[in-house]
Amino acid sequence: MDYMVVFITAPNEEEALKISKTLVEEKLAGCINIIRNIRSIYFWQGKIEDDTEVLMIIKTKEELFEELEKRVKSLHSYTVPEIIGIKIKKGSESYLKWLSEVTK
Repeated sequence: MDYMVVFITAPNEEEALKISKTLVEEKLAGCINIIRNIRSIYFWQGKIEDDTEVLMIIKTKEELFEELEKRVKSLHSYTVPEIIGIKIKKGSESYLKWLSEVTK
């Protein structure tokens, strides 16, 4: 089985918490870390933006990525939310076993 870490930013902790709880409740993610007060510099609608955001670090199965992406887009306030998945090359066998058991 293949696993992923997915990075998603949100405008605030309240929205990140709502998304995170939904993904875990629906078994699309096993664990989500929320990191406050990250600074994001990006180009949007013709200008450079400088915002404070919240970062979610999501652990899931690779086969759940499309469903997770669709669910995040339905909950997220951004027009184009950052949803980036990176395959886990190696990981603790016991952690990955647990991740498999708590997700779909």
